[in-house]
Amino acid sequence: MSIAVVILAAGQGSRMNSDLPKVLHPLAGVPLIAHALRTAQALEPARLVVVTGHGLEAVTRAVQEHAPEALIAHQDQQLGTAHAVAQTRAALEGFSGDLLVLYGDTPFVREETLQAMRAARGEHALVVLGFDAADPGRYGRLVTQGERLERIVEYKDASAAERALTLCNSGVLCADKERLFSLVDAVGNDNASGEYYLTDTVALARAQGLSAGVVRCDEAETLGINTRAELAAAEARFQAGARAAALEDGVTLTAPETVYFAFDTVIGRDAVVGPHVVFGPGVSVESGAEIRAFCHLEGCHVSRGAQVGPFARLRPGAELAEDVRVGNFVEIKNAILDEGAKVNHLSYIGDAHLGEGANIGAGTVTCNYDGVFKHHTEIGARAFIGSDTMLVAPVRVGADAMTGSGSVITEDVPDGALALGRARQVVKPGLAQRLMARLRAQKADKGKG
Repeated sequence: MSIAVVILAAGQGSRMNSDLPKVLHPLAGVPLIAHALRTAQALEPARLVVVTGHGLEAVTRAVQEHAPEALIAHQDQQLGTAHAVAQTRAALEGFSGDLLVLYGDTPFVREETLQAMRAARGEHALVVLGFDAADPGRYGRLVTQGERLERIVEYKDASAAERALTLCNSGVLCADKERLFSLVDAVGNDNASGEYYLTDTVALARAQGLSAGVVRCDEAETLGINTRAELAAAEARFQAGARAAALEDGVTLTAPETVYFAFDTVIGRDAVVGPHVVFGPGVSVESGAEIRAFCHLEGCHVSRGAQVGPFARLRPGAELAEDVRVGNFVEIKNAILDEGAKVNHLSYIGDAHLGEGANIGAGTVTCNYDGVFKHHTEIGARAFIGSDTMLVAPVRVGADAMTGSGSVITEDVPDGALALGRARQVVKPGLAQRLMARLRAQKADKGKG
């Protein structure tokens, strides 16, 4: 049966004490909403709809970046979860099948759990995701009779006996679209908050003689983010899982607790990652590569046998071929380094292409920005760039060419040529001693005054 997914992302998140919409707070290098979107996309839904509220424009931009196919429904007034689902009616026009409701601030629900809910729909008209809580706190409670779910009670509306229950509501729900909309239309707001609760659909369904069921998951899957402390706990949980997965996959982490992954980091087996390495979004590292200590990588690809760092930064668009060497205090941005190229220390390579075996001396800079436009630098195979060379783009240094140390290169250098672009050295014998003597005398005179 086809499925559509609705992600509720309208909450303001006032407990975060932030002007930023709650679902845009970062987790593993991306907004919270990106995690829910990725889980939803794994189900290959026929429709994907995100309900926005606070921060409409910013949330919409984030959704479009991570799931361009998603539709946006806006909830002008936050009148509860049932009211939020009702706002998706136009976006789901013409769709027939099951509707799965997720939450933009609940990043850890697994695809396997949602597939189990889909399977349970064969037995029940409506399926809810629940968990047994060690400390139920203020969670809504699932009231069951045998294997049947009778109703969901919000904590503030629960009796003492209901509050004693430990089976809690995650908020995730699955039902036939038309049936769910019919139930949503019947939801009232006669409760302590005056809101329209999606949870009330369970009791309404049971009153109509429809079956409701519960799929249980681990409590950790249902972790919702409402405070900065919970966000920090979620980050720690994600990183712990990512580190364990990397080690299991054959990656060497010399100090696992110091390495930070993004939600989409890909590292091949037998790669080695040193201490205090940070992976931003969009990084892939092939088997056998080595990322040394204190490196920061984002939006880049590192091929087999390459070495990066220590203290290197790879920015978006950096593409390192096999056996490339990028050393300490080097920054690479939007540049392709062909096989065996070396940039070993204290250099910036941006908007450039380095040919096979090119060697970049210390202190080299590709001067790529004129204040308005970015320009390209081309360095041919086996070229040798002398230390402290300024390559003023657009410029090309040919294959097997060289530049002298301290040169400013503003014109193309042919294949095999040597380019020197520095002022002629002038030596004044004895001038240094006479100059220093004069300066010291001036300083002494000032001290007397």
